[in-house]
Amino acid sequence: MNIKYTDFERMHKPIEKELEQCYKEVFDSQWFIQGRKLEQFEREFAEYCQTDYCVGVGNGLDALRLILQACDIGEGDEVIVPSNTFIATVLAISYTGASPVFVEPDISTLLINPDLIEEKITSRTKAIMVVHLYGRIAQMEKIMDIAEKHKLKVFEDCAQAHGVIRNGIKAGAWGDAGAFSFYPGKNLGALGDAGAVTTNNKELAEKVRALGNYGSRIKYKHEYKGVNSRLDELQAGFLSVKLKYLDKWTQERKEIADKYYKGINNEKIKLPSYTKENVYHIFPVLADNRNQLQKYLEEKGIHCLIHYPTAIHLQEAYRDMGLKRGAYPLAERICDTELSIPLYPGMTDGEIQYVIDAINEY
Repeated sequence: MNIKYTDFERMHKPIEKELEQCYKEVFDSQWFIQGRKLEQFEREFAEYCQTDYCVGVGNGLDALRLILQACDIGEGDEVIVPSNTFIATVLAISYTGASPVFVEPDISTLLINPDLIEEKITSRTKAIMVVHLYGRIAQMEKIMDIAEKHKLKVFEDCAQAHGVIRNGIKAGAWGDAGAFSFYPGKNLGALGDAGAVTTNNKELAEKVRALGNYGSRIKYKHEYKGVNSRLDELQAGFLSVKLKYLDKWTQERKEIADKYYKGINNEKIKLPSYTKENVYHIFPVLADNRNQLQKYLEEKGIHCLIHYPTAIHLQEAYRDMGLKRGAYPLAERICDTELSIPLYPGMTDGEIQYVIDAINEY
């Protein structure tokens, strides 16, 4: 058996005609940037995320960067961020001139540990950048309380958390703003690069939009030193088509994950704690001999990925921080042991059971 890590064809084939019709509509309109498809998607996604505003941007990294810039985060400021995340979260902070301050995760959830945040707050701390990793949502009540106590902004990196709900509130609606990526492999993915910012703050939304449009609200009048980061009509249209199916796809992901949690039983393999507050963008397992496990599964025809093999503080790009192995042991441990196994809409019961059996027989 050959099981891909993810299979776009199984998601896209059933809606192929709708995607083709969307392309035809955009082509026939001959309007490709900042048109009706963008307005429609922004309206729909804001409603989906329970926020007042959504601003389409070029990608998830831009979404993070534009939020920080719009909130005047810059040189000399500090932003608290999980020690285990994709590098884009930290790059966005670095681009503003601010400094990332790492906080270790709770090893049972793999998300930022709120109990460790306050000890990292200084007079220079301006914000907490929460990352809802793997499809799970962080302990937002505790984080919001800490932020309120210390008068800090809260930004959510929701690149892996489209639609996840905690106590009735969706990711992207808790903090001052949420940043989404629609990279093709995301739960809601475009057919290219795309991103968005969600917020309930009208002024912030307008500033993000201007910053992503060369710093301009009115053509050829530039208030800010902005960038070119806009969600084009074609990708916005594709996202509107796919948004209609997101909850259905998420339910499929949850059903597959439930089977994994019930079926995987191997003392050499650890699973994160179970929670219903999860949209399962990634299903991570932890194994001390991760590389050996990956090779074994590949030989069985099961293709897996690693999220992520090297902690950010050990990356060459952040060598200037002067941090060595051992500085953030939990992040390092996750990087050394994490393996992401296949989970995507359209997986058959036979494929799911094959993955379970292979892991249990390891």
